[in-house]
Amino acid sequence: MALLNRLKEYRARLGINQTELGKLAGVSRQTISLIERGDYSPSVTLALKLAKICQVKVEDIFEYEEDAS
Repeated sequence: MALLNRLKEYRARLGINQTELGKLAGVSRQTISLIERGDYSPSVTLALKLAKICQVKVEDIFEYEEDAS
């Protein structure tokens, strides 16, 4: 299973860097980096915060994809 995301794309649209987005969301730059790389799945609360900051729905940023087994 994988949580795909377009956070980097939406962050770029806002014209802010990972540090700035982290400050707005109350997390570190490293956390934003991990999410963007797909190495970390954010909590529901953090996903909602990020969507609100980007002024989109959570589903616009994050997409859950199940493994085809």
